[in-house]
Amino acid sequence: MAENQAAPQFALQRVFLKDVSLETPEGSSVFTKGWKPDVKLDLNSKTSRLDDNHYEVVLTLTVTIKNDGATALLIELQQAGIFLISGLEDQQLGHTLGAFCPSILFPYAREAVDSFMTRASFPPLMLAPVNFDALYAQQLQQKAEQQKATEDKPAAEETH
Repeated sequence: MAENQAAPQFALQRVFLKDVSLETPEGSSVFTKGWKPDVKLDLNSKTSRLDDNHYEVVLTLTVTIKNDGATALLIELQQAGIFLISGLEDQQLGHTLGAFCPSILFPYAREAVDSFMTRASFPPLMLAPVNFDALYAQQLQQKAEQQKATEDKPAAEETH
């Protein structure tokens, strides 16, 4: 039986910038003020199955930089990758797509954000590393709590 089971496979096929947007809502007036940035990073990832063994993972970063309370710069970036993955059980596949693949894509996205910052004439910005394993575990916990709340709600209504 073990002979028929294929060995797990994982390979990064391609990394690409799927979408990017850079805005300076204050225009050139942002360059006339002192620079004390307040940086906010929002992360999200999405997975699409392309065929039996290929998946597209898209890591979306939204970097909002405020200066003196006003939005000085907004960068929205989608860093994507195509991954060959086979031979994994559902739980392993979920972790690979939800944590491991985004962790591979993040350095590319981080470099792109830094590059766009300097091209827009702002100081360089090197985003701090992200623990995607912890984010994935947190996401699983939230889903479990939501599912439990949904299951408990009808039972609570029946007891009244």
